[in-house]
Amino acid sequence: MILSDKLIMAEIDKGTIIIEPFNQECLGTNSYDVHLGKYLATYKNRVLDAKVHNEIDHFEIPKSGFVLQPNTLYLGVTLEYTETHAHVPFLEGKSSTGRLGIDIHATAGKGDVGFCNTWTLEISCAQPVRIYAGMPIGQLIYFVVDGEIETMYNTKSNAKYNNKTTKPVESMMWKNTF
Repeated sequence: MILSDKLIMAEIDKGTIIIEPFNQECLGTNSYDVHLGKYLATYKNRVLDAKVHNEIDHFEIPKSGFVLQPNTLYLGVTLEYTETHAHVPFLEGKSSTGRLGIDIHATAGKGDVGFCNTWTLEISCAQPVRIYAGMPIGQLIYFVVDGEIETMYNTKSNAKYNNKTTKPVESMMWKNTF
């Protein structure tokens, strides 16, 4: 079951969903619109290796915007910091974003119960497109969890994305054993 606008507000009032900054105008019928933060990042190396720490370069999006180029993976970040303590958050692109040829995530649209952070976006585009800090970029929807949670994400000792940040975070795949 997906939470409606009234249920999202009730959960915010209870403190089980936190969105900072929160703007009532961003609340949809069953979602909350999130915005692009001011930082992007690209990987330093063109060839990435899943077993090594692939470093990134952060940069700030100028006021005049930044033109995304096809065939380049950009890491972005949501302006909004979120916490979800009783539901599964899903981040999806807005249809207006998709109609500009922008994908905001390759595979990581689902958060875990207990995720407390900004969302790193895996941004790619179909053709060159200018983007701006603060533009609507996606929407969060919240699913009800059936059953008790044994270990919340923010309490897992091996959680790789728990450090609070306002900048995009690179892949931590290299921390896995394989």
